[in-house]
Amino acid sequence: MNVMRRLKSFTSARTSVSDPDMEAAFVSGKGTETGQIITTTVIDRNGQPKQTVSYMAERVVGTGSFGVVFQAKCLETGEYVAIKKVLQDKRYKNRELQIMRLLDHPNVVQLKHCFYSSTEKDEVYLNLVLEYVPETVYRVLKPYSRTGQHMPMIYVQLYTYQICRALNYIHCLIRVCHRDIKPQNLLVNPQTHQLKLCDFGSAKMLVPGEPNISYICSRYYRAPELIFGATEYTTAVDMWSVGCVLAELLLGQPLFPGESGVDQQMEIIKVLGTPTREEIKCMNPTYSEFKFPQMKPHPWHRVFHKRVPPEAVDLVSRLLQYSPNLRCTALEACAHPFLDDLRQPNACLPNGRPLPPLFDFTPEELAHAPPELRQRLVPSLWPHTVPFCPSSLRAMTVVTVKKGSHRGAAFAACRASDCNGEDFILIDYSNMLNHISLDMAIPVKWNLPWLFLESGVR
Repeated sequence: MNVMRRLKSFTSARTSVSDPDMEAAFVSGKGTETGQIITTTVIDRNGQPKQTVSYMAERVVGTGSFGVVFQAKCLETGEYVAIKKVLQDKRYKNRELQIMRLLDHPNVVQLKHCFYSSTEKDEVYLNLVLEYVPETVYRVLKPYSRTGQHMPMIYVQLYTYQICRALNYIHCLIRVCHRDIKPQNLLVNPQTHQLKLCDFGSAKMLVPGEPNISYICSRYYRAPELIFGATEYTTAVDMWSVGCVLAELLLGQPLFPGESGVDQQMEIIKVLGTPTREEIKCMNPTYSEFKFPQMKPHPWHRVFHKRVPPEAVDLVSRLLQYSPNLRCTALEACAHPFLDDLRQPNACLPNGRPLPPLFDFTPEELAHAPPELRQRLVPSLWPHTVPFCPSSLRAMTVVTVKKGSHRGAAFAACRASDCNGEDFILIDYSNMLNHISLDMAIPVKWNLPWLFLESGVR
């Protein structure tokens, strides 16, 4: 039985994440040992009165050069949280804390409050109390990769969309570049499949003309301009990382598994071909070495299995561009045809449960989107009917939908069939809807809302 040691806060101070000048409460002790209880005083982000909360450390869920992340339970509410504990340099403010105070989005992990702790060696640690999300995209993908299976396409679409929506928020509203997008930093609720971006330890507000370090971002997901040593770059480095993550979800393994910085460069060249002088100039105008093996680009459709939708391959190709200004933005990626399945009225998870909230945009999120992009992003703005009426019902595939099924079964039948964009699925609704026999044809069009045609004609 673990001996529980209660740590009392000896400095009572404000910890409101909405106050940029706050001073967090201070406790002593490590706080990461199983069964250890940490008690601190907080004011939550909604400005509620000061209150004392106690957390019991349960287990370590992540470690790294930054410090440690452990799961803890709030004794007052029973709520689980993740506490990220990092060594704090007393000479500087913590950039991650400053940025996280600004964040409030359904696809970004929420900072609840923070406190400082000290050790016998007089070391000071910052403890970020975050909402607890049990899984990561990395761990969700692993069983599929290990067994040679492929992640269901609906999950690939869901995760890609939510990553891009989170990045649109931090890029355009907060003016922050994450600089470490990778599967391990994408949290996932395994029940709802809602995704939340986490770990802002490398994040920074990029100021034009202000130099930044180029040795940033995990190697497999590092943009080529960083590999070429650029110190002035944009949020497009995050979009390159998104392309790498999307490719990994489709392949089941990293697309560019370099073993070193130089090897990473070669892995990219094997697929994209040797960059031209113009492309190198776009990545880093000061780069002067042009000694690369001359290689032609590998066709994208040969990189992926033929089962991968061409729309997915197209999105990867638009994200993995040498020239940063040619990569699509986060909001443009959200509107890409590959993600149109999510915008269908009957879209759902494989178990029939509804998708997590995807389209609850704030006005600020869409403030800079042109009308045509906004219309693609919000399904409620889509036209209710589509002027699509064929003269014949050739190439018909007949599928019987059993009693008690719903239109989701029709969509599944469409996906499972070998129909192309000109084909139809004929759904026999016999013994459904009070035993009324009704045949419906559904045009299989990727980029248009579904149109049901009673008896195949209208």
